[in-house]
Amino acid sequence: MNIKALQAFNAVVLEGSVSGAARVMNLSQPAVSRLISLLESELNLMLFKREKQRLHLTEEGAAFNREARRILAGLQEIPRIANEIRAQRLKRLRIVTMPRAALSVVAPAVARFTKEYPEVKVSIDIRSHRDLESWINGREYDLGFGNVPVSHWAVTSTSLGRADLEVLMPKDHAFASKKIIALKDLSAVPLVLQFPGMLLRRQIDSLFEANDVKIGREILTNSSQMSQHLVANGAGLTIIDRLSVLAMDDRHFTTRPLTPTRSVAFGVIRHRGDDPDPMVLALTDMLREQLASCVVKGAIEPQGTDSNNTSST
Repeated sequence: MNIKALQAFNAVVLEGSVSGAARVMNLSQPAVSRLISLLESELNLMLFKREKQRLHLTEEGAAFNREARRILAGLQEIPRIANEIRAQRLKRLRIVTMPRAALSVVAPAVARFTKEYPEVKVSIDIRSHRDLESWINGREYDLGFGNVPVSHWAVTSTSLGRADLEVLMPKDHAFASKKIIALKDLSAVPLVLQFPGMLLRRQIDSLFEANDVKIGREILTNSSQMSQHLVANGAGLTIIDRLSVLAMDDRHFTTRPLTPTRSVAFGVIRHRGDDPDPMVLALTDMLREQLASCVVKGAIEPQGTDSNNTSST
């Protein structure tokens, strides 16, 4: 990809016009227009539409812009990285985690890591499981944490623990008087669910289909955090793994075991071609210990097996 064209795209986004982009890039307007056309041709996407003499991102352009900003930010880091390599003081650890377990497992483990290794520069990115293939192929991170195993040839993963799916509900909900919630009972109440195709939603749909239970009214969101707040405010119930519940404020909601249920595995994910790294191994141990501290009998169980996997959970 032409980096100059990517920079021109970013300049047009920031300035709102080709003339503004040309000014900040010290190029002519036709030169900037050619760069944008080149980029659209390479990507086979229409990135901009013109409205009232200004350029606005199309829906495709907005989606591309989110990734382009990340790429350009990485390019800006290259001189600093080169300086650190020359000075033999490059110590970085790039981590990516799924949102659901970010607070209960990753945050405390990374906080401990930064205290024990204060010289290491740590970055944490929160991305959905559906972005997994792109960040694996791009080798943007040194370590991932999320559901395992992962169906990708370039991945090696280590399972650290399993957590059961449970029902999250307001404390004053009628189902709170039950010790266990039957899956069939959920067909009669509103459910807050992720959009079809997302990982947790696929796991939930599979559970319903396997037991011939139909989902009734559903409220959709792509955010597990939003799901929790919708539940807390009485919009409905949701199904979530017990591990992800641990970091929530439990003043307004509670959980109950689900029958039949299903467990999901969590663990660390790395690129198969990466060499063993002491910092990655140290953080993996801390993630394992943090997950072990979260054990709840019958709901969260520790594990510790390696799996160079070919199938997904």
